[in-house]
Amino acid sequence: MSSRNNFSGCTITNHECRCFEALTAEEKRLVDENSVWVEYGKGEIICKRGTFASHVMFIEKGLAKVFIEDGKNTLVLKIIPENNLLGIASVSDEVRTFEYSVMAYVDSTIRQIDVSVFRQLLKQNAVFAKEVIDILSANSIQIYGRFFCLTHKQSFGRLADIILCLSDRVFKKEVFELPLSRKDLAELTGLSPETVIRMMKVFREEGLIDVDGKFLKILDRDRMITISENG
Repeated sequence: MSSRNNFSGCTITNHECRCFEALTAEEKRLVDENSVWVEYGKGEIICKRGTFASHVMFIEKGLAKVFIEDGKNTLVLKIIPENNLLGIASVSDEVRTFEYSVMAYVDSTIRQIDVSVFRQLLKQNAVFAKEVIDILSANSIQIYGRFFCLTHKQSFGRLADIILCLSDRVFKKEVFELPLSRKDLAELTGLSPETVIRMMKVFREEGLIDVDGKFLKILDRDRMITISENG
């Protein structure tokens, strides 16, 4: 397999967030005492680019998209499922504002942790700090691969990437309820909604997937992987 085929347009890394497991009982109490839990409805903005980054976020439940926009165009950087961190770039003293916006794809519960407490833990707990560095590293590698695919892969490869990503890394099922609209899928793949609709129809006609209402099922995983790899 060539190195090109190792790239994926998937918006999620394989790395699991385990940094809080490295905390002592006292440190966990410190985090709890300096956290608030906020409920966000589907479509609600969790944070907006340019606002003060006073906290680090952890998705207790739900699904969110990380994106940047210029008023007309939207680029989705990542999809973040539950049990993952958001806004950890703000732990740097040089980063005072969020560099992206975040929106809830579904009803979500977000834990907001005081950024000063998060910084304190990074300084005093080396294992915790290493886990956070590993998360940042995995995020960077994932972003590099995603942008390569958006630039060089053909449309069918991009859509196959996202469908496999949702199945393998978000819902971890062959059959799953798809909370994303065709417009959402278009943003993820860098395509138009009309193109996504046509391609989904082709995938169904070719026996690659089945769509029943809001549920999507991968029927031929091997062929979907081939399409994803060859772009």
